[in-house]
Amino acid sequence: MTNTKILSTLEKILPTVQLPGRYTGGEFNQVTKSWESVDIHLALIFPEIYDLGMSNLGLMILYDLINQQPEYSAERAFLPWTDMEDAMRKESLPLYSLETKHPLSSFDILAFSLPYESLYTNLLNSLDLAGLPIYSSERTNDHPLVIAGGHAVFNPEPVSPFIDAFVIGEGEEVIIEILDTYQSSQDQDHSRQQLLENLSQVEGVYIPSFYQPHYQADGIFSHLEKLNQKAPDTIRKRIVGTLPPPPTKLIVPYIDTVHNRAPLEIMRGCTRGCRFCHAGIVTRPVRERSQEDILKAMEVLIPDTGYSEIGLLSLSSSDYTGIVELIQAINDKFLDQNIAISLPSLRIDSVSVDLMDALAGKRRGGFTLAPEAASERLRRIINKPISDQQLLDTAREIYQRGWHTIKLYFMIGHPSETMEDVQAIADLSRKVLSEGKNIIGNRAQVHISLGTFVPKPQTPFQWVGASSPVEIKEKLDLLQKEIRGRGLKLNWNDPEETQFEAWLSRGDRRMADVIYRAWKMGAKFDAWNEHFNYQRWLDAFSQAGIEPDFYTTRERGIDEAFPWDHIQSGVKKSVLLQDYKWSKEEKIRPDCRGDCYACGILPTYNDLRHQNPGPLWLCPEVTR
Repeated sequence: MTNTKILSTLEKILPTVQLPGRYTGGEFNQVTKSWESVDIHLALIFPEIYDLGMSNLGLMILYDLINQQPEYSAERAFLPWTDMEDAMRKESLPLYSLETKHPLSSFDILAFSLPYESLYTNLLNSLDLAGLPIYSSERTNDHPLVIAGGHAVFNPEPVSPFIDAFVIGEGEEVIIEILDTYQSSQDQDHSRQQLLENLSQVEGVYIPSFYQPHYQADGIFSHLEKLNQKAPDTIRKRIVGTLPPPPTKLIVPYIDTVHNRAPLEIMRGCTRGCRFCHAGIVTRPVRERSQEDILKAMEVLIPDTGYSEIGLLSLSSSDYTGIVELIQAINDKFLDQNIAISLPSLRIDSVSVDLMDALAGKRRGGFTLAPEAASERLRRIINKPISDQQLLDTAREIYQRGWHTIKLYFMIGHPSETMEDVQAIADLSRKVLSEGKNIIGNRAQVHISLGTFVPKPQTPFQWVGASSPVEIKEKLDLLQKEIRGRGLKLNWNDPEETQFEAWLSRGDRRMADVIYRAWKMGAKFDAWNEHFNYQRWLDAFSQAGIEPDFYTTRERGIDEAFPWDHIQSGVKKSVLLQDYKWSKEEKIRPDCRGDCYACGILPTYNDLRHQNPGPLWLCPEVTR
């Protein structure tokens, strides 16, 4: 279908669907290049609805970088909501780009962002709506190259049969190298197989069809066999030595999105070493933008987007060096513009009184803290060394500075968790509320959000099993009984959704058959409560002849090979194993900004020509 036909079909169906602004494009700061004026066309696809996808900073970074190249273009596509999908299928309208309304099948490269595993069936649905074969092995030279990146692909195996090439790590440099390699292969009229072979030589690119997994008689993963001898034995995470200038001409949506603000990344990486935290491992080392660069970016970002709120983003914004001075400088510079500043991620032990004072003039909403566990014993196990008194002292300071609501984030299902640890969540929440009531009376609120721990790949807890739904339900029942009354509000995740996440994040390549079967039975939008169907997934496991508990509750042996061992996050497996053993001893791993423990970042990258560590690398192993 031509883009002209797509436009005429859209005129017919858009008045019949919810939020047609999701599907029109044409927003302020959109980049539209003439189709004939560029050599390579790439579609950036976030396989979720527009409202969520447009809040993804990674997509915006790549969109900006690629469109700076005159010979390349990047356009966007998102998965339509069910009403629009029904209309599209009825009219045989393929998934298309928002910028030029070309069908995705016309593009040279389709680049999927996979930050979390619940997008896997959406990935398949996107390929199907685009009219493309689901399996990589069925695509020919006439089809686009399908690539994928994001945090979820640090274990790429569950979706490997569907993807031609994975990008492991940060995309700012490697995406241009992929485009250059594609163009070179096209100029030399290479076959699709030769293109994949050329791409396998790009640092950080994984070609799954060049490897075959093998399993033991008991079903446990054994090893990965190389089918193409030119492919690397291991795939090393790509990393940018210095953060490039942030995008400032961000696309401004016509409709409300999940994060209706201008995002500005101030720091990447984390040195805290929380043992459950996947992002903290795979984004190492820490790199900061200078205060000067942040202020310069805001000078452009504010007038070019019209946003009145700036989100200063990182895994731990309050760990940014000189965060108080930065907030004060922003307040001083933009005093007359009524700009609100949000720090979405604050740590209890780094939320200083000065930082609260600097933020206080701008925001009086909820203040979120994440103790993760409510007993000090359990916090030692997960390497989050804060005391109850620190939390209560911080809560007191927050309430005294005018905030009415404190949001507390806890996880249940931690390794070694007892019912006493669960009870401590209710007890500690009540103590926080008591601090608020002593200061502001019944206006004080404590909102408790419960997540369920999933032992993620590439973390020290990759060896442990996940809790069963029965165990999680018992803990939820206790907390639902204990956390009630004026000023307390409790939210929690469905235990079945936790099992689903564990299947996908810890799976091997055999999980692809389960994902495909679940999608064929109607699975999509699995992150949405109204669409997630646990029984459908159990039926898919049954049809595939796989036992779900094999991937969830089963504890891994110390010597067991993992399906993701060929993917190097930069942190050595031996260091992760040591940390796992330390967790059993309740031994703390100090913040490594001041106490390097040679996790592996420097030896992994000291021979890469791309690395240029500058003064804003805060990893002592790199900068020493």
